[in-house]
Amino acid sequence: MGHMNISRRNFAAGLAGTFALGALGIAGCSGEDNTDAAGSGAAAGTTYKIGVLQLTQHAALDAANEGFIAALDDSGISYDADQQNASNDQNACQTIAQTFANDGCDLILAIGTPAAQAVLGATTDIPVIGTAITDFAASGLVDSNDAPGGNLTGTSDMNPVADQMKLLEELVPDAQNVGLLFCTSESNSEIQVSMAEKELDAAGIGHERYTVSSSNEIQSVVEAMVSQVDAIYAPTDNTISAAMAQVASIANAAGVPTICGEVGEVEAGGLASVSINYYELGYSAGEMAVQILTEDADPAEMPIVTMSADECDLVYNQETADELGIDVSAIVEQGAEDVSA
Repeated sequence: MGHMNISRRNFAAGLAGTFALGALGIAGCSGEDNTDAAGSGAAAGTTYKIGVLQLTQHAALDAANEGFIAALDDSGISYDADQQNASNDQNACQTIAQTFANDGCDLILAIGTPAAQAVLGATTDIPVIGTAITDFAASGLVDSNDAPGGNLTGTSDMNPVADQMKLLEELVPDAQNVGLLFCTSESNSEIQVSMAEKELDAAGIGHERYTVSSSNEIQSVVEAMVSQVDAIYAPTDNTISAAMAQVASIANAAGVPTICGEVGEVEAGGLASVSINYYELGYSAGEMAVQILTEDADPAEMPIVTMSADECDLVYNQETADELGIDVSAIVEQGAEDVSA
């Protein structure tokens, strides 16, 4: 069986909003006692206990979180969701994950690869839905993306990297050297960068990796790279996404456009993207969660859900384009949406 594709839904309002996240704490899942085991079917009066572990706070992950909650609400089930944000701290991820496991949650949502890795380290019994994860199999989360084989499944934000590189060529046709900016601690970022390198090689465009190990290094790395590259590519990297306003401020001032992995990075000052709709991604994760909780669906047999390129959103930032002096009329004619403030 191949990967499942999720259909487009019109949830633009969800992209604009950010979900109110709980402060980091060790409260555990706070729902009522659930007399039915997870996956045993919805029973009258059942309130499901759901732990939500979000790696860090930025627009894409917030939108996925919001979409997940909306799907639960639309399903009509009764639930208590314990929202926890690890502030991009792996130790915090592990502590929160262990608390959810000890507290006996009916299901756990892990937003971001490090969050999912922490949850899998804490439980092999509680059903886990992962979202905003590029490649579940390559990250060691599942046996395969078609047949996960364990207690975790979910929705993938694998980017249409080839389309993003075509977008770069269209908007920056004279680019001879592209800087690939990402955090070394995120395995999924390197997957996307390797894909970008393949596309750039095919187009005869030079490229160089610029990496950070933490957000503390972003300013110095970006300040160094802008004098050496004609454009920047920033994949869906949580560390870079959370600091995109800083990246864009430095790059735009230097006249270097940034092609982004997702819409939140464009909203923060990047130039353009062919972007996953993270609200839809989270909504689809929520639908999977409902199937597990109420229909006895088995995560081991639920293929990872992906989005196709034609289900993604072509977006640009007009304010950034004006600052850089880049003509975006060609992609506007293709239906691109301006997401500038």
